[in-house]
Amino acid sequence: MWSKPRFNSRQLESKMASLVVAKEYGYVVLTTVSSGFMIAYLGMNVGKARKQYNVPYPKMYDENKPIFNCIQRAHLNTLENYTQFLSLLLLGGLEHPVVCSVAGAVWVVSRLFYAHGYYTGDPKKRMRGSFGYLGLFALLGCTVKLGLRLTGVISA
Repeated sequence: MWSKPRFNSRQLESKMASLVVAKEYGYVVLTTVSSGFMIAYLGMNVGKARKQYNVPYPKMYDENKPIFNCIQRAHLNTLENYTQFLSLLLLGGLEHPVVCSVAGAVWVVSRLFYAHGYYTGDPKKRMRGSFGYLGLFALLGCTVKLGLRLTGVISA
């Protein structure tokens, strides 16, 4: 059975906070959406490769099909980094929305270069996407600056 909440609406209102963001934060939102499309694109490529190389689910890799493994790794490596990317983009973008949106777009595009380099079957060619670290480090800097400002270590 569900019990009624033990507080009234007036108490709830006093515990709520609001966040005002600049209209430019919309760019951050659009960059976030574009990153979702990139993730979906990489995932669809894995699905196509499964059919092409006959690698059934739930098998993750096939030691006899190195191209499939490269396609799978490109997607999984991007997923492994995605949470950090989103956290830095969404938080850093609160204070520097345009910078973070551009930095995020650089990271998103770099992951496509990374993946297509990996798809060649030569894992060293994935380094074509290494320019994405420029975007990631910019996001990190903006997010650290936000944290330092919020804690009062630095002033606005």
